[in-house]
Formats: sequence, structure tokens, C-alpha cells
Amino acid sequence: QVQLVESGGGLVQPGGSLRLSCVVSGVIFSIYDMGWYRQAPGKQRELIGSITSRGTTNYADSVKGRFTISRDNAKKMVWLQMSSLKPEDTAVYYCHIETGVTSLRNSWGQGTQVTVSS
Repeated sequence: QVQLVESGGGLVQPGGSLRLSCVVSGVIFSIYDMGWYRQAPGKQRELIGSITSRGTTNYADSVKGRFTISRDNAKKMVWLQMSSLKPEDTAVYYCHIETGVTSLRNSWGQGTQVTVSS
């Protein structure tokens, strides 16, 4: 059974940094692309960035240049390094397996809350 567990969220001041972690179990992690999503109150969940199985990254314009995704296939982990945080980055952040396999696409962790406020 696939599990995704996010951690590392918290309260941070504008301009600050946070590093989110996601550990994945129950799948052959190394073959899957991974995405980071966020959902702000009253808004739809949005994809903010992704990393292919080989490490190629892509980012939404809203976070480009501020956020960095990395992964370690041996540890089955993916990270989201966030810097220059803004109040509009406040959301629950989720990692996700980017695949066409329905059972995996429907798997989500509990997310980790990031609040950017002074």
C-alpha cells in the first residue's frame, strides 16, 4: 500500500525559508516522477513543481526562482526547499506521485501546513 508522509511545515516570517520533506513507501519510488502541490484555504489544489525520476525539475511561475525540488531515490524521499516566502505561499503542501496509474494518482498524504506571516 502506497504511503506519502509530508513533514517540515510551520510558521515562518515573510522572506524566510522552509524545507519540506516527503517520504514515500509501498512503491518503486525511483521510477516515478514526483510533484509538489499546495492548497490554500478556499482554493483548489495546485501543482507548484515536479521532478522526474531522473531529476529534471519544472516549476510553476508563482514559485520559480524561489522553490527547489530535489529527491533521493535510495531514501525514497523528495524535498521542497522554499525561500523568499510570501504570505500567499500559505497553504497545505502535499507531495504526489505523478503517474497515470489510477491507484497511485489517488494517493495523497496528510500534507504539511505552511503559514507565512509576521
